[in-house]
Amino acid sequence: MDTRLRVGVTGSGRKWSPSWWCAQLALRMAGAHPERISVRHAPSGIPLDALIIGGGDDISPEHYNGDINEKVKIDPDRDALEIAWIHKALEHNIPLLGICRGAQLINCVLGGALHQDIRHMRKLTYNRPGLLPTKQVQLEKDSRVSAICGARKLRVNSLHHQAIKVPGAGLKVVGRDLDFIVQAVECVSGRKIIGVQWHPEYLFYLPSQFALFRWLLQEQPHRKHAHASSGRG
Repeated sequence: MDTRLRVGVTGSGRKWSPSWWCAQLALRMAGAHPERISVRHAPSGIPLDALIIGGGDDISPEHYNGDINEKVKIDPDRDALEIAWIHKALEHNIPLLGICRGAQLINCVLGGALHQDIRHMRKLTYNRPGLLPTKQVQLEKDSRVSAICGARKLRVNSLHHQAIKVPGAGLKVVGRDLDFIVQAVECVSGRKIIGVQWHPEYLFYLPSQFALFRWLLQEQPHRKHAHASSGRG
């Protein structure tokens, strides 16, 4: 019998998804059993112990009162799937880690707002997308993210052109870059919810980033699977 914690990972439905392969490797190294969830990957039906909402295309503007006429690359089916899973996780107290788009979507579900395009806001931060840690993030001293990563300053990667503008209900901003753009949020009530604007799955070789995956598996409130099953909806 497999006793490893089971972690759902949402993301692109494309056959080749580097984000999924890196995330599942990080989770396996942390001792978990990863399960891929997308519009093309049906859930197994086995209950989940934690959930990662992954990165990808822009979120449809109607989910945060954005400009619906703005040219954005969206995936409405994925939006609907992941929004349902976030609600399920919130309802059943399943630990949540949001990565890039995932952090933004958790924020939207909780009533927050986004900057639809941050490129004009960049003054001090290197803005060319890349997987390597080229950007500096300053974390709040007393934040959970800082304690998990073991540092106040992190070098992270950057693949986004949108960002959290107003934190949703129950979230607080705990990390910003040199342009003061939000890079990390966490739940103020003590629930296991963290959102980061960078991609730790591509940096799992760094102890500070691998620690986020280990955190997701620690101090589980229960393992009786009285929470949500991996069914659709």
